Amino acid sequence: MTPWEMAAVLAAGTGAGAVNAVVGSGTLITFPVLLATGLPPVTATVSNGLGLVPGSITAALGYREELRGQRRRVLLLGAGAVLGGLAGAVMLLTLPASAFERIVPVLVGLALVLVACQPWIAGRVRRRRTEGGPVRRDGGPLLFTGLTLASVYGGYFSAAQGIIYVSLMGMLLDETLQRLNAVKNVLAAVVNTVAALLFLFFAPFDWTAVVLIAAGSALGGLIGARTGRRFSPAVLRTLIVSVGTVALVHLMLH
Repeated sequence: MTPWEMAAVLAAGTGAGAVNAVVGSGTLITFPVLLATGLPPVTATVSNGLGLVPGSITAALGYREELRGQRRRVLLLGAGAVLGGLAGAVMLLTLPASAFERIVPVLVGLALVLVACQPWIAGRVRRRRTEGGPVRRDGGPLLFTGLTLASVYGGYFSAAQGIIYVSLMGMLLDETLQRLNAVKNVLAAVVNTVAALLFLFFAPFDWTAVVLIAAGSALGGLIGARTGRRFSPAVLRTLIVSVGTVALVHLMLH
């Protein structure tokens, strides 16, 4: 890479780390930049996945206050994230991209609808519980299955992965959006780490790109967490839907 390309990758990593901490879809920032430097698509995807691990970790640490009282939930859903992330990484290494990418726009579009409707869905959940309906602190089998499948997608590509996480949890858990966002960051860190461990041994990657994105995303994750925790639910929801719409358009056009 030229010095200018290295600077662009570093900046993209910082932006992706910040966006992932608040919303998700940071891959849509780094992936095109890596392609522009001349890396093949699979190498760019793997290098990007490896580089975003530190950003996922710093974002999760930045939301540690919102994670209080959610240990059991995180452990349970994290187990599904491990399984899904591993399966997605294996799919990236073994299947043609077209086999999985056809469903991605549908998943992202559905996730955006769920995030936009989250206040209405949460209201229905609260009313059902007031009327004596079942209270499932961890979302039950439906949430575990849904997040595990979302983690398969996250291990494969990761763009809009966080949006899908938040939409599923918002539909099935009676929690604030910020607390859901905190869990989302932990799950993303788990998936990225599991996929990265597999990529280190079985996939092609570019060390320069990995180091630059790792440094940028670590800083961006801290910045994003510090900023995102101050947003009101309405602002955060608007950001998620806005960024997710851009992600959806990008995926449909490519």
